[in-house]
Amino acid sequence: MNKRFNYSAEVRERAIRMVLTGEHEHSSRWSATKSVASKIGCTPETLRGWIQKSEVDSGTKPGVTTDESNRMKELERENRELKRANEILRKAAAFFAQAELDRKPK
Repeated sequence: MNKRFNYSAEVRERAIRMVLTGEHEHSSRWSATKSVASKIGCTPETLRGWIQKSEVDSGTKPGVTTDESNRMKELERENRELKRANEILRKAAAFFAQAELDRKPK
């Protein structure tokens, strides 16, 4: 069974700083990442993801920033809700239009 740990933002930022500042002491970024990951208790792949996200958010690497991603998710959620509401209104209008046609004139 996999356990999922949530690391605080401070731990993530410190780990990223440790890798980026200690990178010159290792043969590669990956070896620095493995070293720091073992010290904080996460997997090297997790730390590598944090570093990539940090670089995208800071603008040093191309990609979709966290803020843009969150905004896109919010807009997609809003779009789904509006489509659902429009479908309900469309069905209600059709129902009442049919009821009006079926009603006997006075």
